Amino acid sequence: MKLKGAEIMCESLLREGVEVIFGHPGGAILPFYDALWSYPQLRHILVRHEQAAAHAADGYSRVTGKVGVCVATSGPGATNLVTGIMGAKADSVPMVAITGQVSRASLGTEAFQECDICSIAASCTKKAFMVMNPADLADTVREAFYIAQEGRPGPVLIDVPRDVQLELTEAVFPEVTAVPVPEVSQEALERIKEAARLINEAERPVIISGHGVMTSGANQELKSLAEQSGIPVITTLLGLGSFPGGHPLSMGMLGMHGMYWSNISVDQADLIIGVGMRFDDRVTGKVDTFAPHARIIHMDIDPTQIGRNVPVEVAIVGDAKALLQNLVPLVSNTPRPDWMQYIENLKRDHP
Repeated sequence: MKLKGAEIMCESLLREGVEVIFGHPGGAILPFYDALWSYPQLRHILVRHEQAAAHAADGYSRVTGKVGVCVATSGPGATNLVTGIMGAKADSVPMVAITGQVSRASLGTEAFQECDICSIAASCTKKAFMVMNPADLADTVREAFYIAQEGRPGPVLIDVPRDVQLELTEAVFPEVTAVPVPEVSQEALERIKEAARLINEAERPVIISGHGVMTSGANQELKSLAEQSGIPVITTLLGLGSFPGGHPLSMGMLGMHGMYWSNISVDQADLIIGVGMRFDDRVTGKVDTFAPHARIIHMDIDPTQIGRNVPVEVAIVGDAKALLQNLVPLVSNTPRPDWMQYIENLKRDHP
């Protein structure tokens, strides 16, 4: 069956389970918008500015857990997406941004509203594609959605010249498969044993939970770790919601906008278990004075984040849910009455 490139794009989005698209039309992306009329299952939300489309796709993804999709035309339409794309990159939000581009014959001629959006977006996406052959569109959309969700989630951009959207080609669609959860490596299992030993020996431990816990769906595993070990849980800003706020072991948010007692507890802790978080400057403040008494266990799916900002005693790379599932059985429930009383006194004296 032959379809236009734009129809292949719409059909591919439908096969990926997309229900909502945020966008603003313009000349180079009009073939895609024309094709949308034949796909009423794809609800399009018109925004007044492309930046709003990117931010809306970001917010939609955070609320639903699905990949957010935004669409813009070439040139200023595409560049207006960049701030929202960068926000998604910084906060690990899966997003696919689709941009129109001038026709292939006009590339490199400084045509009206031509810009190299792939180069511009290179530093704020996990990957940026330019599709020069309509036969590659279905595979590219599939790859983009996979990359957006695999490992540390983030945005991917697909740039499609106008004539590629209009060209007829034989439509072949790849199978849509779920992104597999990476297996826990043997190295990670050995480090989990070391982490459990440190946890069981610690006198003043705290857990810091980040956005990666929610991305992984590890909320229950985090709760099990806290209850099994009796260790209080502090969250980052993006980790809010990863642990029940009304739980006796909940200590609220850490960092410059966080709770006084959370920050002081981290300062006095002898062990920090960081799960799915980055130890960024909003959390640490001055890195050289952060948690001066603590050994740090850092668990994250992105190896580039581990040890990046603070020195780490035990580095464990992997999916938070899978790592915690292996850690919880090794942890003992060690009473720490002095530490818990210290924290309660902080809460009482500094409400």
